[in-house]
Amino acid sequence: MTDIRRTLLWVVFSMSLVLIWDGWQKHNGNPSMFSPAPAPTVASAPAAGSAPGALPAPASVGASGVPAAGAVPVAATVAAPAEKVVVTTDLLKVTIDGNGASVNHTELLLQADPFDPKKNVVVFDNTPATRVYLAQTGLIPSSGAQALPNHFTVMTRVPGDTSLKEGQNELQVKFESPAVGGVQLVKTYTFKRGDYVVGVKHEVRNTSAEAVSPQLYLRLLRDGSPPPGESSFYFTFTGPAIYTDASKFHKIDFKDIEKGKAEHDKTADNGWVAMVQHYFATAWLLDGKEQREFRTEKVGENLYAVSMVVPLGSIAPNTTKTLDARLFVGPQEENKLSALAPGLDLVKDYGMFAVLSRPLFWLLTQLHKFLGNWGWAIVALVVVLKAAFYWLNAYAYRSMGKMKAVNPRIMELRERLKDKPQELQQQMMKIYREEGVNPIGGCLPILVQMPFFIALYWVLLSSVEMRNAPWIGWITDLSAKDPFFILPLLMTATSLLQTWLNPTPPDPVQAKMMWIMPLVFSVMFFFFPAGLVLYWLTNNILSIAQQYLINRQLGLNK
Repeated sequence: MTDIRRTLLWVVFSMSLVLIWDGWQKHNGNPSMFSPAPAPTVASAPAAGSAPGALPAPASVGASGVPAAGAVPVAATVAAPAEKVVVTTDLLKVTIDGNGASVNHTELLLQADPFDPKKNVVVFDNTPATRVYLAQTGLIPSSGAQALPNHFTVMTRVPGDTSLKEGQNELQVKFESPAVGGVQLVKTYTFKRGDYVVGVKHEVRNTSAEAVSPQLYLRLLRDGSPPPGESSFYFTFTGPAIYTDASKFHKIDFKDIEKGKAEHDKTADNGWVAMVQHYFATAWLLDGKEQREFRTEKVGENLYAVSMVVPLGSIAPNTTKTLDARLFVGPQEENKLSALAPGLDLVKDYGMFAVLSRPLFWLLTQLHKFLGNWGWAIVALVVVLKAAFYWLNAYAYRSMGKMKAVNPRIMELRERLKDKPQELQQQMMKIYREEGVNPIGGCLPILVQMPFFIALYWVLLSSVEMRNAPWIGWITDLSAKDPFFILPLLMTATSLLQTWLNPTPPDPVQAKMMWIMPLVFSVMFFFFPAGLVLYWLTNNILSIAQQYLINRQLGLNK
């Protein structure tokens, strides 16, 4: 049994070193040992929605360039230059490209860039060689019909304000397309003060002499590269998501789209599509019960899309059909997201312990309301959890304390009976029975609590409220690493102190491992967000205090 434990400990230790080294390699821009080389960056994106350079027409597009029924248009040539309109509100700075009136750049004015605090976080973007992330809409013709206005069609802005003025609560920016295939598309963007949701009204005007039956697509297009500032030491999801009442929230990996294995609901009369990344998300929302189709597709090299396609039905000559949609682009503020659409708050990734993370986040926000500081709210939440598990921890520490008390006798036995393993085990079990020691009594209570502390870990990792949130002194951003590494050093010291308070394993190899493992795992905390390190440090300090008091009661602090 001892040999098996020793082997397992060495395996864990070795794998930890390998994973830490691999994380360090990725952190410095080197390829990972366990994953393929990162997807190539986007070389260029000269036109809204076009992939780098000129994308070839897919099989669904005929020689005439007219898409087959239901196919989202793909340009055979680079789209023509068009006006780029910059719209500014109190929260957003949005660039709308005249090509299809697509959103191709968005700055969040209240969120600082992780690398340069003087700049704003950019979500939608169309920067050559680095990022393609766009919101597009347009029309798909019925089978055999002429092409209709889409995200490549040059649209003209109707004159009007593009900046939300002081005292103004709403701003509208309108774009009109020429008549293409006998149909004109008019898009009206409505921006509201204090809102990350943009209303997008689509008016489809049939100017021809015949009825038309187009479909409207609402698409989010993104490259598959991780967002800037993504850490190599912890994973957060980046990619599309689809929600329906039937299947609920469903994340889709870029690699599954690449392989053509993306699984999700294909049709429904409800639901939404989104693109998710750490702290931020974008989503197309529809309020009505319109029948819709959900699609995921690879559009080009390292370029993927998630779409909703809505049939508009038959539109008679000289009549107009209107469809209202909403485009969300902003931080994953859980309470606000849940009010926008069913399940939208699920874009905030809590990992496998979401059922525990959500009430913990609620409790954290209540503590923040009372204390007014997210750092102190983290400290208070750990105190609450430690209080809730006080008696469970006390049982574990008493068990470890008793183990420490009998440890000299166990060590003497191991030395005296080292050549008689069977007798050694019998004598050890006899001592444990006489002293009322449970060898695993210190482990089980800790295992019971682990899901709660892992859930809290994900709360702190995924909550955008931690971004740019100060604690004290040098900690000015709880979502960034400690600039002077003071918290990680304190956490390492407290971890070593905990090791000293625990009973020393009889096996010398295990005893050495007990001292090495805290040092190994502490390395990762030097690169973790300060809020996470503060959480572990507080937990360590409270655990040490409780363990010291219990050891004192047992007379083990002499």
